[in-house]
Order: sequence, then C-alpha cells, then structure tokens
Amino acid sequence: MTALYGLVLAGGRSTRMRRDKATLDYGGRPQLELAYSLARAHARVAFVSVRPDQMADPLRAALPCIVDDGSVEGPIAGIVAAQAAHPGAAWLVLACDLPFMDAVTVAALLKGRNPARLATAYRSVHDGRPEPLCTVYEPASRAPILHYLASGQSCPRKFLIGADVELLELPDPRALDNVNTPEEFADARRTLAARPGS
Repeated sequence: MTALYGLVLAGGRSTRMRRDKATLDYGGRPQLELAYSLARAHARVAFVSVRPDQMADPLRAALPCIVDDGSVEGPIAGIVAAQAAHPGAAWLVLACDLPFMDAVTVAALLKGRNPARLATAYRSVHDGRPEPLCTVYEPASRAPILHYLASGQSCPRKFLIGADVELLELPDPRALDNVNTPEEFADARRTLAARPGS
C-alpha cells in the first residue's frame, strides 16, 4: 500500500467557540496534541495544517506543520497543501475538534481502507453521507480535488459525495461529533468525564 501520512486540520478560526479549539483541554492535554498523537500513531509521519498567521503560535509551532493553501478557504485548504507537499502519499486526515475520536475508530478506518478508490471515509450517522474529516485520501484523489476546486467548489464533503469513495460504518456513533461552541465543549467534557476509566 502507498505510504500513509497523517494530517491534523487546525487552521480554523474557531469563531463560534470564541477561543482556539486546538487549545481545548478535555482533561490532560490540549486537543491538538491529542489529535496529533493519534494521527502519528497510525501514520509514517504526521503534520498539523495551519494558516500562515498561525505559524508563531507556540502550540502549533511545537509540531511539524504544513501551511494551508491561501487560495482556498476551509478545511480543504489543508488537504490540498498536504497533497502538494507530498503528492505520493496517502493522507489520514483528522479534524482537531473531535474529542470523542479514538484509536479504535482510526484503526477501523485503516482496516477498511480501499486504496483502489479515491478515499475511504465513514458514513455519517446523521445523514448517511461521507464524513470528510476522518478520512484517508489516496494520492489519486489529488487531481480530482484540484479539478473540483477549479470549478469553484470547496466543500470536502460534497467532493466525497460525488467521488469514488469506500464508505464504512462508524464503530462509535459519537466518534465524529465535533465541538463548535462553549456549550458543546462543556457537554463533551461532562460526557468524557463520566466514561469508565476517565
């Protein structure tokens, strides 16, 4: 199989959270460090996707970074930049705002990976569509993604909906729940604290 690299998307502006989601602490370490450790444990190397103005941030600067493609907005900017930096690699892409993401979920994704398709993703438990931010993007997806961007579109989920994708069922229905507001952050902390072994 093609070498697998990891990419943690941490270039968002966290507007609704009103603080940097990468720094959120669910009981030990900043979320960005936890997500990076998870990606690194399953990939040959791993990087953090950042905006150019985030390069001086100490939390991000402590980890290997790839600067987002400034011509694109949103999470797809990080995916495109990573593919440009290492076009021969497949990319395990994880968002940094998934507090329920765990090694079991990542391992199941990689076990179900189909390198003959453009990507392997989980099916959303909410609408059955591909979840783009815990996904393996194969090298062959680079040209179709660039073509998709050239058409004026930039939503990674919509790209996957129209692409040849291997879709898997989530082992844990909450694994891809993201956190965007202070209220969701507080709820996630309570849920994680109540789990056995926490």
